[in-house]
Amino acid sequence: MSRVMILTGDAGDAQALGEVLSNTQDEPYAVEWVKRLSDALPRLEAGDVDALLVDLALPDSHGIDTFDQLFATAPQVPILTLCGVEDEGLASLAVARGAEGYLSKDHFDSYLVAQSLRNIIQRKVVEEGVFSDQLRAEVTLNSISDAVIGTDMQGNVDYLNVAAETMTGWSREEARGQPISVVMRIINGATRAIRPNPIELVLQQDAPLKLAVDTVLLHRDGSERAIEDSAAPIHDANGQLSGAVIVFHDVTEGQVMALKMSHLAQHDFLTNLPNRVLLNDRIGQAIALAERRGQHLAVLFLDLDNFKQINDSLGHSIGDQLLQSVAQRLCASVRRSDTVSRQGGDEFVLLLAQDKYAEDAALTAEKILTALAAVHRLEGHELLVTASIGISSYPGDALNAETLIKHADTAMYQAKELGRNTYQFFTPDMNNQAIERQLIENQLRHALGRNEFILHYQPKVNLRSGVITGIEALLRWNHPQLGLLLPSRFVAIAEDCGLLVEIGHWVLQEACNQAQRWRAAGLRFASMAVNICAGEFRHPQFVAAVSAALQASGLNACDLQLEICESALVRETELSGVILTQLSALGVPLAVDEFGRGYSSLSQLTQFPISVLKIDQSFVQKLDAPGDDRLIVSALLAMGNSLKQRLVAVGIESHEQLVFLQAQHCEEGQGYLFSPPLAARQLALLLARGRIELP
Repeated sequence: MSRVMILTGDAGDAQALGEVLSNTQDEPYAVEWVKRLSDALPRLEAGDVDALLVDLALPDSHGIDTFDQLFATAPQVPILTLCGVEDEGLASLAVARGAEGYLSKDHFDSYLVAQSLRNIIQRKVVEEGVFSDQLRAEVTLNSISDAVIGTDMQGNVDYLNVAAETMTGWSREEARGQPISVVMRIINGATRAIRPNPIELVLQQDAPLKLAVDTVLLHRDGSERAIEDSAAPIHDANGQLSGAVIVFHDVTEGQVMALKMSHLAQHDFLTNLPNRVLLNDRIGQAIALAERRGQHLAVLFLDLDNFKQINDSLGHSIGDQLLQSVAQRLCASVRRSDTVSRQGGDEFVLLLAQDKYAEDAALTAEKILTALAAVHRLEGHELLVTASIGISSYPGDALNAETLIKHADTAMYQAKELGRNTYQFFTPDMNNQAIERQLIENQLRHALGRNEFILHYQPKVNLRSGVITGIEALLRWNHPQLGLLLPSRFVAIAEDCGLLVEIGHWVLQEACNQAQRWRAAGLRFASMAVNICAGEFRHPQFVAAVSAALQASGLNACDLQLEICESALVRETELSGVILTQLSALGVPLAVDEFGRGYSSLSQLTQFPISVLKIDQSFVQKLDAPGDDRLIVSALLAMGNSLKQRLVAVGIESHEQLVFLQAQHCEEGQGYLFSPPLAARQLALLLARGRIELP
């Protein structure tokens, strides 16, 4: 039931209207009569009135001001004014200000009054629904992140939502009536050329249209945003084209993220160098270009020689910084047209494009070795690192990226075997070596578990009496296919694979066990010597491993001698001093192996608790004839004697060498002249005799 308020001071008018509205054939109205404006306003504010019939001449209010107050209080309620003939001007003014119409006081008894009022109420309900839908649509469009711009048939803007205002810099009021090409300026992001607005084509073709790829929106302030989405036509109720709408959103951040992700997918995260994927692509492109032009190109595979020891001893943070420093030096050593990439770990691959001659790659390799040889100063550490480089070339060695890299890798291992800190060109013969290396590497990982390692032992003797003074344990690998292998065949591979420390611990334990078995059998010798590699020496658990081996075997610490090469000791003198002091505290005698090759000074050696110096065999084996090597050995012996340390000459193979060393007062030696390395059972026989007959 519709609720109608009659606001009038005239009781007759109120009664007449009440009777008409109450006696209608349709559903009757609920009629309420109010005499004064002051009483009507609170009722209207309550919100339970569907229509208002008002006489603008009230006891407490007169004229258009009466209507204004009512309309302001309840703008959603339809209002009809009651007027006589003389008040029609005022009634028309009220209509102009929002009234739904007016009723003439001479026609209150007409049945049309009730019908007209019902139509007005129903129309108001419909309008409220439409308004609610429009408001909901407006709120929805303003709450989405996509920009929406609508135009009329001429392409002039008639709507912008909030996102469109933000993205274009135009307010809705400013943009209304402006051509879409003015409000929404777009260009080709690649060519910077102005693009026609899709709205214009939509209005011509009456069909949806997507924005072109790489479309850039120009803001009023000159800033730019990459956008994408589509435009579509708008049709009226009759299906006729009435305008168009374009919806778009900002994809700038998405494009930046996509570029970043693409970069990360093709570059190494630590050094920002191209990774394996991007390198392969560049080599492929370089090969295609070289083929068309009849040119050459080279691939260099580089591996740092002693990176693992640095990484293990100083930590991954220093290791990462060292890799970054190496990357910078590599980039500085090549041309802009070349590519430096990191394959992972301490491996780098370089593409030298447009090389004319093999010598060009050699010159670059020499330049790189020189650049890397300089000290790397990182967080107070002065680090020296060298590299081994393998070189392959197109078209001589291979015709595709994968094989070029593989051959350069093979040549790199050849450079390592030749002493490291050098480079080698690939040759076909290296393939056989690479196959053997692969075989060794694969089976080396299982050799410990299969008990394939054994120790041989070589005696050290007094060069005057021939008495056996000590024993050195030497590692051998009883390879299932290749037979008995010397360390030179597999130690470098074990180091590259990260297995050398584990193998070294086994050697240490087995040597201690064998020494204790000989002691228990009553065999006499001064000490069991074990060679320690640089990586093992600098391992954080090395001292603990030595202590554990002694405890497990029961061998006295003084019966074990650890031999560390001179170059390993002088690399990080402070750290070396700490480790050697800890070993000395255990009671383990310490020896410097390869003495004379490490370029150490007397001041360096005196910092360490060293008791034995072993003269490197490269000097001893050249003593057969007069020359500089004799002078060097004499100087080394004099140096050792001045330090009051025992001297042992290694690699004695001839009588002439022995005579020279005896003349220089060298006390001990070892070599094939006295005995080759022997299995434990064979050496036990020598120990039982106690001495070796000197030639």
